[in-house]
Order: sequence, then structure tokens, then C-alpha cells
Amino acid sequence: MMHARSIRMRRWSRGEYEQLVERGFFRPDERLELLDGLMLVKEPQSSAHMTAIRLVEDALRMAFGARWDVRTQGPIALDPRSEPEPDVSVVRGSPRDYRDAHPTSPALVVEVALASLRLDRTRKCRAFARAGVPEYWIVNLLDRALEVHREPALLDAARRRWGYRSIQALGPDAVVSPLAAPAARVVVADLLP
Repeated sequence: MMHARSIRMRRWSRGEYEQLVERGFFRPDERLELLDGLMLVKEPQSSAHMTAIRLVEDALRMAFGARWDVRTQGPIALDPRSEPEPDVSVVRGSPRDYRDAHPTSPALVVEVALASLRLDRTRKCRAFARAGVPEYWIVNLLDRALEVHREPALLDAARRRWGYRSIQALGPDAVVSPLAAPAARVVVADLLP
């Protein structure tokens, strides 16, 4: 009688992933990111997706000002098994502050979602909450809305499930102020292509 074997998965550490990147293991056209030890293939960039990324970048540069670095698709060292490359992130300081290491504590992370909406709402959301990212936005191009996630917390201790206690869906006419830049006003329509 044959017995079915369970499939084993190997999760990668951030250090192992960075060594593979440094050694040129991946093709230059491969768009990958490490999340919870898994290498994820990033979705292709449609014109609407890239336009939204640029609009978010512009709006957040204006909102945060000179003492903040607004990064587009740059790696964030979240934890030992996660190095995602969110569409936009905002970190304290300037680009030179991160010459030797990726930032670890973004004030705000933004993902632009078309095909990735489910992933952005689940696995990515949990990873950002677990890392203590205080604010996570999803620019939902399907519904033309901004989903604002705040108050990271362990929501289910038994299953070790992290998430955000506060989630708001804002339409194009709404205005939001980032937690780290409370005087700024960002109109949701300005983020949508």
C-alpha cells in the first residue's frame, strides 16, 4: 500500500533572499518580493496601476514634506522572513539614510491593487500589522476607493492572526490625513487614475 507524503515547503530568510539577489540568482526582469518566507511574483504593471503609483507618490511627497523619504517599490526589511517591495512607502529621513540597509519602520505603506486585491487585504495586510506598521493603505482600483487600515493588533491569538482594528473604505470625494502627517489633507480622487 502506498502512503501519501505531505508536501514540505521551505521558507526563506531575508538574509538568504538578499544573498540570492546579490549573487544575481534572479533574472533582471523577475519581479519578486519575500513575504513570510515565500517568494511572491509581483503582478504586471498595467498603465492604470503605474499611474496610480505615481499619483500616490506625488500626493505623499506633498503631504509629508522634506524630512520623509517617499519610496516607490523599494524593499522594506519587515522581519527575518519578509522583505516586501510595496508600491509606495514613507519612511523617516532621506534616501542616504538607507544606503547600507533597507528601512525597517515605515510610517505608511501603500499598495495599489487590481489583480492583487485579495493578497493585499490578507497576507500583506497581516505582515504589515505584525511588523507594527501603523498605517496601511490599499488604493483599490477595482472599486475606485482607498482602504485605510490603522491600529495594528493581534486579532486572534490562538491562530496568531494579525490585522488592523480600524479599516475604512473611502470614496473618491473623501479626504484623509496620514497619521504621521496629521496636518496634511489627501483627497482620495488625487490617488486614482
